[in-house]
Amino acid sequence: MSTPLAYDAAVSNGDTTVPENAPSEGAIRVLDLFAGAGGLTAGFHQASKRFRSVRAVEWDLAAAASYEATFGEGIVYAGSIQDWLATGESPEIDVIVGGPPCQGFSTLGKREIEDERNHLWREYATTIVRTQPKYFIVENVAEFARSPQFQRFKRATYGQGKLRDYSFRHAIFNSADFGAPQARKRAVLIGYRRDLGFPGFPTPSHSASPETDGKLPYRTVADALAGVPLVPDRDDEFDTYRTTFSGKTFAGSFHPRQLHWSRNYADISRRRFAAIPEGGNRFNLPEDLLAPCWVNHKTGSADVMGRLRWERPSVTIRTEFFKPEKGRYLHPTEDRAITHYEAALLQGFPADHRFVGSRTAIARQIGNAVPIALGAAVADVLARAL
Repeated sequence: MSTPLAYDAAVSNGDTTVPENAPSEGAIRVLDLFAGAGGLTAGFHQASKRFRSVRAVEWDLAAAASYEATFGEGIVYAGSIQDWLATGESPEIDVIVGGPPCQGFSTLGKREIEDERNHLWREYATTIVRTQPKYFIVENVAEFARSPQFQRFKRATYGQGKLRDYSFRHAIFNSADFGAPQARKRAVLIGYRRDLGFPGFPTPSHSASPETDGKLPYRTVADALAGVPLVPDRDDEFDTYRTTFSGKTFAGSFHPRQLHWSRNYADISRRRFAAIPEGGNRFNLPEDLLAPCWVNHKTGSADVMGRLRWERPSVTIRTEFFKPEKGRYLHPTEDRAITHYEAALLQGFPADHRFVGSRTAIARQIGNAVPIALGAAVADVLARAL
């Protein structure tokens, strides 16, 4: 439960009503695994009011608290999927959605093929067998589709494999093609019970060349951040709200608009930001402002210390978007990194979503989420099939 010490109605820029979670007649019941703060669920709810989350499983307490604050009490199992399966719970559902942790597959840093997180597909498969959904969705980084674990998941649908009653197809999608103001590629598996057949893939609605293919133009950073104050103006609200969840107290819950927080930068950082022009990056820095590791490193990513471009979709919003040294996360014109609010907008979170936790925890929840527009496009396919 969230307890405000003070409340200013102006912090909200949308409907703050928490959605009802009780299934109604005609509802499509959804189980969300590795739920995070509920980005994929938010996309499903945006696609159709028929979708109802009846259960979510999330081990990170802050993320689980965010999910509960957004979608209603009593939905989230705050623990590992292994522990949840051990309880024997088998809710009656129509669709399973989920994105197992992707760190073991990601091209960022060192990939560990046998990272234990890579094997969580087994628990996902066990959940499918136990709950017998009509459809299931697995989303992950694009590299997942080339992993040994993907092949094992596929083999489980062959012959007498544990998923023999199911099949799936997969594709790599760019979220910008579906209306997200962000270029982010994800592998999406759409699984289906064999007697129902494949429901189809979502059809891209946006394009970088709308004049030739008849689609809508890509949504841009300028579209997403239109009307956002250039100077962060919600610093005083972080210590205003508190949520108690699973016996622990967290900051929040916050609506996206309340996440427009500033950061304290060292003087050298501010000087570097000021020296980077619109669209620029670390290669624009003069010699005296280069970090020691950059002096003799004249190649590598052009996104490091880069400014987002108003006229394009953003780069992938990752969990450390508040650190300009991690990528192209400088504001297009201001001498600062994008705020949590701006990152949430680039991900497409609706105005009434709620976030709970420390600033770092909330950044992780935002960065780990599926862009809402991509989730909605996939959900639309299932809503029509059902």
